[in-house]
Order: sequence, then structure tokens, then C-alpha cells
Amino acid sequence: MDRLTAMQVFADIAHSGSFTASAERLAMSRAMVTRYVTQMEQWLGARLLQRTTRSVTLTDAGEQALRHCLQMLALMEDVETATAPPDGTLRGQLRLTSSMSFGHAQLAAAINAFLRQHPQLKIDLDVGDKAVNLVEARIDLAIRISRDPDPALIARPLASCDSVLVASPVYLAAQGWPQHPAALAQHHCLGYANFGRSTWQFSRGEEVQEVNVSTRFTANEATVLLQAAVADGGIALQPTYLVNPLLASGQLQVVLPEWLPPQMTIYALYPSRRHLSPAVRTLLDFLVTWFATARWQHG
Repeated sequence: MDRLTAMQVFADIAHSGSFTASAERLAMSRAMVTRYVTQMEQWLGARLLQRTTRSVTLTDAGEQALRHCLQMLALMEDVETATAPPDGTLRGQLRLTSSMSFGHAQLAAAINAFLRQHPQLKIDLDVGDKAVNLVEARIDLAIRISRDPDPALIARPLASCDSVLVASPVYLAAQGWPQHPAALAQHHCLGYANFGRSTWQFSRGEEVQEVNVSTRFTANEATVLLQAAVADGGIALQPTYLVNPLLASGQLQVVLPEWLPPQMTIYALYPSRRHLSPAVRTLLDFLVTWFATARWQHG
């Protein structure tokens, strides 16, 4: 069996913690994934993974093997880049990560447009808000929304991220329209578990208001809260890149439009400018241009 492929399989399982998840991502059967790991353990004469019914973790030997595997895989990528055809054709696979909401609402279309321009490339997108070590997870680019991106990473701004308060017409007809941020304390608010769960901040000119809201329903993902708002569950703080179509259709309405939540920025994050492959550089430039003309940023 191909040892480089076995290393890729092993490194992916070490990242995902799941044979099944890695099999799906690598487009292999679970049995084939298991065979690659078994072969690696036989080659190295050591148990690399500790498997239980609930989790897959690295043994001490597995941690050592993973470090060397990542070095070998990085070297393989460098060789592929160095031997790329002189016509500039981009080849290989890029791995990206982003939040589910941004991946669904905006990034998927951008990736499709980019791949149409570069038919020899492949892109694997991992969605989720959980922070990951980009080097260990072999992520080329992380698309994250933040006010203070990780200073250990290179951050290239892609677009601004504005948010608005929204609620359904049915909810507002039943509960009334708040006229001031302080009134939100009397409403059912839908809170984002990972950010500002119960304390929301707004500004109007020089005036700043911080409100402790009642969050009976919280979730760690923006699209869940969006659907809860559509289902008349309360008032939600939503990014315009996600909510604009529902505002245009009338399914949701803006609450307190003159009061603005803090603006955030959508960044492309990557570990280092050194050894940045032509494919990653090209994708970065493409995303900057793509999102500069994004509809949600221009009303």
C-alpha cells in the first residue's frame, strides 16, 4: 500500500478523531481507512491510535509518528509545487475551514467560481467554529470572523461583517417592537453561545449601550438561531451576509435599525508567508476580489 497515502489517512484521523469522518472526507470506505492505519502500525511496529467506542486518540508513539508524517506530507506538497508545470496550471488540493453559516451563505459559491477557473485543483472545506491548529490539521486557509484575529497567524482582511437585530413579523406583532436597546431585556432573545451570549452592545453615534438580554434559547451556530427567529422564537443578532435574503423576502424584519452592533471583519488566516504555495496565493487574491463586490456589503 502507498505509504504517503497511509500517512495522509493517519494524519486526518489524528485531526478528526474519527475513522468514519476521515473516510467521508477522504472519499474512502471505512474499511480502507482502517487498512491504511493497520499497515502503518505494522510498518512502524507500534500502536499509533487508542480506539474506544467513543473516541480515537493518539498513543505516545502516535504523537511522535504524527510529527514526522506532517513533515513528510509538507515536503511532498513542496515538491509538487516546485515541479508544477511551467504553464502556471494550479494542481493539487487545498484545505480550508470556515464557520458553517459563512460557508453555506457565501464561501461555497466563491469556491465554485474559483474551481471553474482552475479545473486541476481540488478544495476540501471543513465547516465549524471550533478553533483548530492550522499546522497540525494541515489547513491552508481558515476563514474566520473576528475583531481580534489570532496574532500568531497572518490575517488578510476579505470583507467587513455587519450585523443587525432581526425578528419575525409574527413575533413583533405579538410582543411589540422594542424602541430602545434597554427594552431587549423584556424580550425573548436568541443568543450565540460562543460570543455575547447574554450581553449585547450597540452604538448610535457617540452613544453606546450595553444590554443584558434574556436568552432562553442559545446555540453555537448562527444558522440555527436564524431559523429560530424565522419560527417566531424571538430576536436574533445576525450577520447581514446570512440574513439579507430573509429581510428582502419579508420573513424577518430589522429591529432597532439605528442602533449598530460592533462591526467585525472576515479574515483569511494562514500560518506563515513562507512557502505559501501558488495555489494558496491565487486563492487569496481571488477571495479578496470576490468579496470586494459581494452583494451583502453593498445593500
